[in-house]
Amino acid sequence: MSAFASIVRLLSLAALLLTLAPAAHAQAGPGGGGGRRGQRLGQLENAKIAFITTRVSLTQDQAQKFWPLYNEFSDRRRELNRSGRLLRRDVTEGMTDQQIRENFNQAFTMRQQELNLEKEYFEKFQKVVSLRQVAQLFQAERDFTKEVIKRVAGAGGQPAVGTD
Repeated sequence: MSAFASIVRLLSLAALLLTLAPAAHAQAGPGGGGGRRGQRLGQLENAKIAFITTRVSLTQDQAQKFWPLYNEFSDRRRELNRSGRLLRRDVTEGMTDQQIRENFNQAFTMRQQELNLEKEYFEKFQKVVSLRQVAQLFQAERDFTKEVIKRVAGAGGQPAVGTD
């Protein structure tokens, strides 16, 4: 498949998913998405699914086995990242050196847990997709994140990083 055909396929799939996302969130009912913010997160998640599915070239059979596993991985990684953010938030001027040291040690432990999680799922993913597709998955995740950051920075007219 040519690069142009891949891009057209990706854009078509993303457009379809973005069209369907509001209906899916509307059906979620109270507390099912947090209103407009939940809707946008749902659209972003659907776009990510389309992006990864295309970049990794998942077959229908692979997708049925892959996505539940990937969702499990994402949930676990999200929880580790949330805990890490809470640790970084705790560093204040009023902390002793020992408390700061302990905070860093906990942050290092969290990062090691995230690395261990990636290694664990690297093995699990290979049971449902090829090694090449696993490599494409991790690259696709990075590329998707870069694209989102670029679009958010462009949409708001602000740089992606704070340069006050």
